[in-house]
This record gives sequence, structure tokens and C-alpha cells, in this order.
Amino acid sequence: MSNAPVRRTPGTPCWVNLMLHDVPAAEAFYGVLFGWEFAQGPPELGLYMRARIGDDEIAGIGQIQPNRLLHVCWTTYLATDDADASANAIRTNGGTVAVPPLAAGQAGRLIIALDPAGALFGIWEAATYVGTTLSGPHGTPVWSELITPETASIGAFYRGLFTYDEQGEHGAGGAGARGEAAAGPDLQTLDLGGTPLASLHGIGSGRFRKRHPYWVVYFAVDDTDASARLATERGGQVLRAPQDGPYGRTAIVADPQGALFGIVAAAGHRG
Repeated sequence: MSNAPVRRTPGTPCWVNLMLHDVPAAEAFYGVLFGWEFAQGPPELGLYMRARIGDDEIAGIGQIQPNRLLHVCWTTYLATDDADASANAIRTNGGTVAVPPLAAGQAGRLIIALDPAGALFGIWEAATYVGTTLSGPHGTPVWSELITPETASIGAFYRGLFTYDEQGEHGAGGAGARGEAAAGPDLQTLDLGGTPLASLHGIGSGRFRKRHPYWVVYFAVDDTDASARLATERGGQVLRAPQDGPYGRTAIVADPQGALFGIVAAAGHRG
């Protein structure tokens, strides 16, 4: 029997990655907040660490290279079987390939791209490494939501890359990262076979004067309020205070270097 890893279905969120300027400072912040430990990642990626909980790898943290026109942010990676074909599809559908297919040792190949609205996302073609191996416990990624001006054209872009179902209406965060009201929401989900995998939330173009559209990665926590307080104590900032929603109690936080992410305690948990 083969021990080769089983690739995720194309279009499935499979990895989350943080790019910033000070990797050791990020290790200190997220290590305390989420209980992560760290190990060196593929040397081809420079200063790049993989966060772990026990034997499970959770996320990557890497240093922005001086020649890369990238900004500090968490990035959601979508699985593919063919990075070259995905790069071509990104260009054909109006996106931009910022980093063309790049080998990460024997682990696989990655792409970093921008959708037509300017939101950064990644593509991962697995070889020996399929991505995140744990979801649900404290400190693990459980959902990704794109905050964008509108979802009609952006949803069409992502459906041009992968065979997602027609739009649905779900979501983990319930409101945008700065607490935008969800009355008459412009919401879609990216579904495969009826299973929601990620959400798109359109909030209008006027909200993006100071930042690009962006993906929000939500991490599970045991207690949203306690985690928000801890993030503040460690130099982060709470951008949206804890609030209850249909999928649990959520908050939006920025780390000390400005990377935005969500935390969520599922309904029935503390917080």
C-alpha cells in the first residue's frame, strides 16, 4: 500500500501563511496566543517557519523578501493538482500572478496571486506535503472569508479557477472585519459538492481607501474574550470586539505587525 499523501480536492483551502518583516517577533506573539511551537520550513523559502501543535503542522510564517511587492497579511492557500494550469487560469480570469510556480523543496509548489480586486491569495500543488493537518482545536484555522468590494465578479473569478458550485449564503464571521452590518448582505460561499469551504463578503468600494481587499483567516479559540485580551496584552489590537453570531463568538484582531486575523469560539464553547 502506498504511503503517499492524499492531495486535497482542487479549490479546497489547504494552508494558511503569514508574511511579515520580523519572524521571531511573530513566533513570540502567536506562540503565546495559540500555543504554537515552530520548526524550520523549506530552505528555498528563506526565513520560513512552520507552526505546530504537537505533531500537526498548522500554518507558515515567513519573511517578506525585499524584492517582493507583498504586504503584511495572512494568506489562504487553495489546493490545486497543477500549479502551471492554475497560474494560467489566474491570468485568463483577470488576476495577477505575483510569484509564479515556485518549488518548496520536495513539499510541493506554490503560487502567490492577486484576484482582480487586489486580494492576495495562494495556490498549493502538494507533493510530499498536503498542508494543514489539524482543524478544530484552539489555535487551528477553521474558516477563511474574503472581504471585497462586491462578490459577483470576484465570485466568478474564483469559479473560473476551480469547479465551485453556484453561490450560496453562509459564513463564519457573519460581518466584515470591521463590523460592517450584514443587513441585505452581499455574501457568497465557495462550495464543492454542497459543502461550504470559504465565504466572500462584499462591503462596497468606499471601505478600501486605506487597505486592499483581503482574506481573513479565522482561528479556533477556547474563549474569544480571553484570547482578545491576551492579544492586546502581547501588543496586538482588537479591531472588532467579541460578538456572538450564528457560528460562534468572533472577534477580529491585528497582530503587532499589522496582520489581521479572526478568532472564533464555536457555539457551546466558552467566550
